[in-house]
Amino acid sequence: MSADLVTPPNKKGVLKRFMPQTLLGRSLLILITPVLLIQIFATFIFFDRHLEKMTSRLAFAVAGEVAVIVSYLKDNNEQQYAIDRVTATADKNLDMTIHFNKGAVLEDGPHNSDQSWIWGRMIRRALSDEARRVLNIPYIVDVDFNEKWVRIDVKMSTGILSASVSQRRLFSSTSYIFLLWIFFASSILLIIAVLFMRNQIRPIRRLSIAADRFGKGQDVRDFKVEGAREVRHAGQAFLDMKRRIQRQISQRTDMLAGVSHDLRTPLTRLKLQIAMLGDDPDILEMKKDIVEMEKMIDGYLNFVRGEGREESVDTDLTAFISNITASEIRHGRKVMLNTNALLIHMNIKPVAFKRCLNNIISNAAKYSDHIWVTLDQSDEHSIHILIEDDGPGIDEAMYDDVFRPFYRVDSSRNVDTGGVGLGLPIAMDIVHAHGGEIELKKSPHGGLGVLISLPI
Repeated sequence: MSADLVTPPNKKGVLKRFMPQTLLGRSLLILITPVLLIQIFATFIFFDRHLEKMTSRLAFAVAGEVAVIVSYLKDNNEQQYAIDRVTATADKNLDMTIHFNKGAVLEDGPHNSDQSWIWGRMIRRALSDEARRVLNIPYIVDVDFNEKWVRIDVKMSTGILSASVSQRRLFSSTSYIFLLWIFFASSILLIIAVLFMRNQIRPIRRLSIAADRFGKGQDVRDFKVEGAREVRHAGQAFLDMKRRIQRQISQRTDMLAGVSHDLRTPLTRLKLQIAMLGDDPDILEMKKDIVEMEKMIDGYLNFVRGEGREESVDTDLTAFISNITASEIRHGRKVMLNTNALLIHMNIKPVAFKRCLNNIISNAAKYSDHIWVTLDQSDEHSIHILIEDDGPGIDEAMYDDVFRPFYRVDSSRNVDTGGVGLGLPIAMDIVHAHGGEIELKKSPHGGLGVLISLPI
């Protein structure tokens, strides 16, 4: 590989490698990215503002109630009647359970704090902050989110006051509902958007398939113009282009068929007249000129006609090439075939593609003793047909020129071999009609290699 063909890696293309390659994928990315960002920002603002503020206010109410109870017990010297009265009142009016453990000692840290749930950590932090503001004595906050209760233990002079409240006093279930509603609504909207986007992309995909089939020479009958206005315009432009190309090909073929018929008539009369003149050397040269003219007319007509109106059919390509090489071998040509044990079926125009391979093999047989035909599959989307010979080959500078109509490499090929320089142009026209590519290369056998690449 030459140095000028080596392209340095594009640092700016790193992001492209992670981008979806299809229009549907990129459209969905455009839809999904803003929705995800909105969900992230909404969730962040919800936690940072609304939920924490609401939890702090609820914790402020609970901490204030505990502070009132502690103050009342202190004022009554923590007597049993005061404890009983506070316990009954808190249970009836505050949804709070009070226990007073005389002689108990406050532990150094929380003994049942639920640190695994984000809600439990948030509630404990909020209640601790509010209790710190209203209580001037040691306390401990315990949260059990699974059991759905919160307890605050306060150190009193004669024991420990334990105040337990239900989770709903400090946490609202609407928080779950809010988040679930955001994600549920966004998911529903995304599903609807995906369905609508697929319907918008489908006409573009159909247009692409129709253009690809038409480029391969296949008939396109079931294509309908549909979709958005721009897509309909593109589809209608494709149909107009298809009609113009088909009309041009038909007019060109009909015109040249007529020209061929008109030219063959006087040539036939000339052949009959010359045949009656004898075998004079000058007469023989005139006969050669007439044969050459007929050959030129046939070659030109075949070139312009190309694949004609032949329909594509599903063909066993391996068997197809095997039959062609077998026919060449029967004609005395030394052709070696290597199919690499491949079994390939694809849509081709059998008559046109046979003409293509026959042109290449016949051209190689004129200037070489041995021909090698290799069928190979590079990937699941394309196959390669390589035809090589051990002839003199041609200069690499002429690789593009030999595909021009009527071009002959007289300096390296025998001018007496016949032909009008249309073999490779016809082959190229047929390969392109099948959506493939054809190129020339040096053969390791010393001659010329013709590589045909076809999409499966």
